[in-house]
Amino acid sequence: MSSFDDYIVYVDESGDHGLSSINPQYPVFVLAFCLFNKRTYAERITSRITDLKFKYFGHDQVVLHERDIRKRNSPFNILLNPNTRSEFMEDVSQIVREAPFTLIASAIDKRELKSQYDDPANPYHLALAFGLERLYYHLNGDKNCEDGTLHIVFEERGKREDDNLELEFRRVIDNNRTGDRLPFDIVFSNKQSNAAGLQLADLVARPIGRHLLKPKQQNRAYDVIKEKFRQSPEGKTRGWGLKVFP
Repeated sequence: MSSFDDYIVYVDESGDHGLSSINPQYPVFVLAFCLFNKRTYAERITSRITDLKFKYFGHDQVVLHERDIRKRNSPFNILLNPNTRSEFMEDVSQIVREAPFTLIASAIDKRELKSQYDDPANPYHLALAFGLERLYYHLNGDKNCEDGTLHIVFEERGKREDDNLELEFRRVIDNNRTGDRLPFDIVFSNKQSNAAGLQLADLVARPIGRHLLKPKQQNRAYDVIKEKFRQSPEGKTRGWGLKVFP
């Protein structure tokens, strides 16, 4: 039987990775990697998110999407009630705050990328490589994990995009700055799979982008997640748990 790692990673994005038309209100692309211990994830994370859904919706088939929550799209139109919204957001914040996971994120400033490079690389591909390399350093260096295949879960986006992502993923696995072949494998999850890890990754990605664009603006969501970032022994986040490029 194949050897599997004790950890699993869920990945989600914030922003558009295209460079032809850059949104001046949100000119960044963020890719967030959330690393969970499998046992902890199964025993604690999924149950907390399920309990939240039962409390507010009466069932667990709701998928937590940051954009739908922010826009109060159905079924999150219950958040039009300010008291319900306040309680819901506090409950979500508490789940994220107490969830034991490590966050590694890559953020690409698309305006700077276009201005500094005549032929800029795909922001998604850049963010993917930065994230996978830091994930490898974290598991093999910081945590000294034993060998085993680590599965990294992405949400499906469409066959063509998924095929391109898998091709780039495998290219990075075989050719990267660590000098090693990364022991990772890619998994695609259906948008309606209701995976708790993907929902958490979705919730943390945009607050990172908002913080980078307006670091002095109050950002309660970022305050909740900032302690989750992978850090250097001295407590440094930039370059370790958060890679900003260029």
